[in-house]
Amino acid sequence: MGEQRRPGRSVDVLSLGSFVLLGMPDGMLGTAWPSMRATFGAPVGDLGLILLVATAGSVLVTAFVGPLIRRLGVPVLLAVAGVLAALGYTGYAVAPGLWLVLSVSVLLGASAGMMDGGLNTAIALTGRQRLLNLLHGAYGVGTAIGPLIVTAAILTGSWRPAYLVQLSLDVVMAVLWLRQRRLDRAQAETAEVVPAALPSDPHPAARWSRRRYGAVVVAGMSVFFAYTGLEVGAGQWEASFSRGVLHLSAAATGLAAFGYWGALTAVRIGLALLPRPIPPQAVVRWGSGIAVLAAAAIWWQPDVAVAVVGFVVLGGSLAGVFPALIALTPVRLGEQRAHNVISWQVGSAAAGGAGLSAVIGLLIGTTSLAALGPAVTVLALIVVAFELILNRLAPVHPH
Repeated sequence: MGEQRRPGRSVDVLSLGSFVLLGMPDGMLGTAWPSMRATFGAPVGDLGLILLVATAGSVLVTAFVGPLIRRLGVPVLLAVAGVLAALGYTGYAVAPGLWLVLSVSVLLGASAGMMDGGLNTAIALTGRQRLLNLLHGAYGVGTAIGPLIVTAAILTGSWRPAYLVQLSLDVVMAVLWLRQRRLDRAQAETAEVVPAALPSDPHPAARWSRRRYGAVVVAGMSVFFAYTGLEVGAGQWEASFSRGVLHLSAAATGLAAFGYWGALTAVRIGLALLPRPIPPQAVVRWGSGIAVLAAAAIWWQPDVAVAVVGFVVLGGSLAGVFPALIALTPVRLGEQRAHNVISWQVGSAAAGGAGLSAVIGLLIGTTSLAALGPAVTVLALIVVAFELILNRLAPVHPH
């Protein structure tokens, strides 16, 4: 198997910066929406339409990320993602009505899919689990920064400058990735050419039947679908649950929500900084197992404090699961197949995050906010079940 060349420190920093930018709009939109809908005279529920269009763009583009990486290379793909994002946020900043916001949201979804799928694939294929955890930690930092930018903009009189900041940063990112492409080419021209035979993948998965390979891919995508539905669903509905079921004040609810997302981000960064990294299979197994217990505590809810701590533990336990699952994909399938499959998994995750969160919303609408406890518990059990099926179909053997 060909040796994967490790990118330099500048690429690492640029990758982390890109994921901060990926997270910022996810933190911005919810904070900006009350002001945006007042500007456009739109109903509250139209936020769901924006998210639906963006998710559709993201899911569609992830089907093609693997071939695009092979054709264009990661730096060019990410530069294109930056340009698409800049165009989309230009639309947000100047939109005379909601129709333009909805129209350009598909570009923003496609940009996010390219960035998410492209960087996860590139870093997973280098086997750098620490950087994967830092990458997803950087996304969490972005989601924390986003609301601050929107709040500062609104204090100046309008939400629109927040998106001018975002589009400016996306342009800078695109330029820096194009510069990185030129540096990579210059290094390639001066590097010694080593003949490499990479037509056949010696990984055991290369000898699997098409049926087994398909089953492993579907099982893997199912884990990502359910996992992200759990992560996003719990995070999106925690505030409503805290207000309506736990009867917390607005300030206490804000702190509780920060506890969930803060734990998710802090544990990811912590996993990256450990002197000896925990094997990804152990991270998945322990993280998903503890998540079941945390979700059950939220459902049980013997005390307000237990439920709030349950959300914090849920966020912390889930933190390492996504990066670890990404890191395990080349181990299970080999590098050649992982090129395509990782981006499909990212697309499945995007669909699960939007779709299952919406299903939880429908469930809450037809019953009550108390349905969140059993919903997250069942989802946590489904994650464990799908992960066990995946491991049965494609067990991870230490090198």
